Amino acid sequence: MTCAKVILLLVMGSAIASQEVYNAADTLTRVVARSKNAIFEISIKNNQVVLNSTKNDGSQMRIEMYVDEPTLSSKSLSLKECAQFSTCISSGNKTHTKINVVPTQEFVTISRFLPTPRGRLTDCISLRDDTQWIGGPQHRYQHWPVQHKYFEEEPYIPSHPTNMGIAERYWLSSRGFSVRVFNYVPLFIDQNNIKNKYLCFIAQNKAPYFENTSPTLTYEIAWQNNSRLAHESVVTRHLGRPSGYPDVRMIQHPIWSTWARYKVNVSEKVVTAFADEILKNKFNNSQLEIDDNWETCYGSAVFNSVKFPNVTRLTQSLKKKGFRVTLWIHPFINKNCNPAYSEALKNGYFVKNQSGNVLMDWWQSTNNGASTIDFTNPKAVTWWVARLKALQKLGIDSFKFDAGEGTWLPQIANLTGPIDLNPAMFTKKYINALAANFDRVIEARVAWATQDLPIFIRMIDKDSRWTWNNGLPTLITTLFQMNMAGYGMVLPDMIGGNGYLNGMLNGTVLPSKELFIRWLQCNIFMPSLQYSFVPWDYDAKTINISRKFTDLHAKITPSIVKAMQAAVKTGAPVNPPIWWVDPDNQEAHKINDEYLLGEEFLVAPVITENTIVRDIYLPKGNWKDGNNNRTYRGPMWIKDYPAPIDVLPYFTKSA
Repeated sequence: MTCAKVILLLVMGSAIASQEVYNAADTLTRVVARSKNAIFEISIKNNQVVLNSTKNDGSQMRIEMYVDEPTLSSKSLSLKECAQFSTCISSGNKTHTKINVVPTQEFVTISRFLPTPRGRLTDCISLRDDTQWIGGPQHRYQHWPVQHKYFEEEPYIPSHPTNMGIAERYWLSSRGFSVRVFNYVPLFIDQNNIKNKYLCFIAQNKAPYFENTSPTLTYEIAWQNNSRLAHESVVTRHLGRPSGYPDVRMIQHPIWSTWARYKVNVSEKVVTAFADEILKNKFNNSQLEIDDNWETCYGSAVFNSVKFPNVTRLTQSLKKKGFRVTLWIHPFINKNCNPAYSEALKNGYFVKNQSGNVLMDWWQSTNNGASTIDFTNPKAVTWWVARLKALQKLGIDSFKFDAGEGTWLPQIANLTGPIDLNPAMFTKKYINALAANFDRVIEARVAWATQDLPIFIRMIDKDSRWTWNNGLPTLITTLFQMNMAGYGMVLPDMIGGNGYLNGMLNGTVLPSKELFIRWLQCNIFMPSLQYSFVPWDYDAKTINISRKFTDLHAKITPSIVKAMQAAVKTGAPVNPPIWWVDPDNQEAHKINDEYLLGEEFLVAPVITENTIVRDIYLPKGNWKDGNNNRTYRGPMWIKDYPAPIDVLPYFTKSA
């Protein structure tokens, strides 16, 4: 099939006066339009459409747009003004692209559509060497900036295979250029694949999306004077602000989870001994979380009476010792788990695919042996929530919620709600149900268009390694990804990682002492601490270092809360990249191993093995060293900053 191809070039140059140009046949060949912050020149040359965009600093951008649809193939392209401030692009007599440039608006809207469901639309944005890019999905290999990442027509929904628990449709450049794709687009992303050094947006009717509608590809592009102003504009127009922040005790004192240390081997005896160890070693707590394998079967919502013979006795005992008690919860029921499974199936509480099938698999089932509660069905939500409320009567204070990605559904999922928001709306409905029915002590691990919720969103499980394969360096970059997507109430994963032994759910390898301590240090100025592996698994020195930094986290809790309050008021990130306070500084945009807490602290942890010195970049401003009280004036590099195993480099911004 021949493709009708449209190429839009966004190139920065000198300002062009507004005008229209016609050829000898009186065919419109160029339109120049001005937005609030830029000039856009749309022109036709050699059956291509070129869009030149001008910003004062000479920055450049390029977008190539493709149409692949039978009725539009081999048709000549044409331009016309189709409404005030709007230019339409047609192939033959069929319009497929509308570009709206309003003089008083900072953003430009590009709307693309096909006459039939059969084709696809592809728009590719140039990732220039002189520009850093952020945004895109949470990912197992969370490199930052993101322009060198690779995606091959990846469905852009919250999904589990590569840890894409957050997939907001937003990208931002260090030059102040932003892109926001609308949520109703059946979006796939392709980066450095179709074209090297390009990020491509593809709209097509293909799984996991419904296949009975004509694809659309609508997005906004905008220029601002710098990246901070651009981000603040996107927050105002699209991302929004949280309505509050999580429970302060969860911020101040550690969560202690059974998962990494004990995996599925939990019992009343294990939990009691764990609590006693925490108290013996004189550590504070916000709560103790009982993780996987407490149920009689997965989805029963009933404690295994052999492992937990008296739940009320256990929870009362833990509360007397100063612990709140939380419980791991998932949205699945395994097929052999009756009567819960039979009741849910009979009442239509499971997600069905388009063929009416409810079966799927998750990490604790095999051979299509489970089903997922349908959170787009209000009756299913009411039933499911009631079962958890019954657990709270046993003394359970709150819950750690797992999963929620659309890829845990039978495909293609048939959900209740707008077809063009399927399947990502499952994630939104799931998280909204949790926040609506439980308090701010809960935690979840996925999000989609839920930036308004005042709860912790947890990083998906990290691995106990030093590498970019989901290891320690990604603790910082995942923090960035979540914050810049509008989710600043971040619950970092467990200190030291999960200690998976060959990927097994029932095997554990203890992280090295060095990795455990450096992980803890990296975590200190983030919103919360979460222990599972414990300092006394090592030695007295590790205990002392861990207590020192755990106490430091408690001490700076007012600063964490202050940053969260700012997020509620303005939508600002709680832990932004360091360029946030120096957005015109292109060097600062490259830094991925330092982070800020609000605008008060800069943290530069050691995240490489066998390292006792590191270089530190300080953005503009005065920065007081938290270890020796020396003040530096940025922007500048500090070379070979000494950081032995008991030192965390950090700085306080001063006037």
